[in-house]
Amino acid sequence: MSCSLTCPLSWGTVTSSLEATGTSPVPDASPLSLCAREPRVPAERLVAEMVPPPRFDSVRFDTYIPDPKQPSQTEAVRVLGSFAAGLGGAHASGAGGGKKRGLFGFGKKPAAPTGPRGVYLDGGYGVGKTHLLASLWHATPAEPQYKAFGTFVELTNLVGALGFQQTVKTLSGHRLLCIDEFELDDPGDTVLVSSLLGKLVEAGVALAATSNTLPGKLGEGRFAAADFLREIQGLSAHFRPLRIDGDDYRHRGLPEAPKPFTDEQVTKAAYATEGASLDDFPHLLEHLARVHPSRYGALTDDLKAVCLTDVAPVPDQSTALRLVVLADRLYDREIPVLASGLPFDGLFSEEMLNGGYKKKYFRAISRLTALARDAKGLVHE
Repeated sequence: MSCSLTCPLSWGTVTSSLEATGTSPVPDASPLSLCAREPRVPAERLVAEMVPPPRFDSVRFDTYIPDPKQPSQTEAVRVLGSFAAGLGGAHASGAGGGKKRGLFGFGKKPAAPTGPRGVYLDGGYGVGKTHLLASLWHATPAEPQYKAFGTFVELTNLVGALGFQQTVKTLSGHRLLCIDEFELDDPGDTVLVSSLLGKLVEAGVALAATSNTLPGKLGEGRFAAADFLREIQGLSAHFRPLRIDGDDYRHRGLPEAPKPFTDEQVTKAAYATEGASLDDFPHLLEHLARVHPSRYGALTDDLKAVCLTDVAPVPDQSTALRLVVLADRLYDREIPVLASGLPFDGLFSEEMLNGGYKKKYFRAISRLTALARDAKGLVHE
């Protein structure tokens, strides 16, 4: 079931407005709608897409610009470079006669990596952790099919699609597994991921993860973490924490974020921009509840911009967490977001911003603000 699109302006009104400003409308070019999309994602796609997203496809260690005031950033590049070099050695595709693995077929297992099994990048939002994690993926001397990159949500979704044993089998031949945005939100995830990573480490897979929370404090403030202390301590034991300090680079030295536009400006921009979507924010939030977060990436397929009218405070925490996932996928895919209504820094209540998920919400605000800055050029005064 798809939700209806409540558009603040009719096509006739848009046409008149465009003509009044001397801009010719595009015939039969109605915007797309996220609310009209209900993607189905096959397991094969989930596995094939375990690579750095478009925003981080070309990043490398030498494109990371450390803040000179934060020596931990320079140190992180050095440590991760050494970590990547330690994952070298004879590769499975050469030892196994050039065989490549499909979803359920495998060549010879690569040699177990030397050195620590895992490195854990801990720091605030906007210090470049994902940039460094993707750079590690690119720097690791293995062919793409022998290393995987995905968010924590995408990893748990892969288990849901394939089943636990098949996920272990699919990933156990990898040289490296990179997990972005590692955060435990419920006890089920804690037990699941603890078991999965334990199996992968036994198989010789090296791990790397990013998070805004130290590994020993995962789940804190979100559920009764003390009841799952053994699992959390087990997860922590897989990683060497690497602290990265600094300010949010997305807003370092940049002009103030643009103020929200009017409904009319957003609607006109949506009609004038090929590949743009147009939805009112309340209906979009309702629609996200009907689409599994594992499909939010597919929800944005082929979009060039997202236009939202009537942005308002998010009503509850479940809705807020879904919006965080959508914001991450839009940011990964570099899709500008043009909006009317409330500024993005007013999306989440004070209670939310002071609760156990506050770092997720601040990350979403940071990323949506950056995407709003990218969207300014869609509006022509």
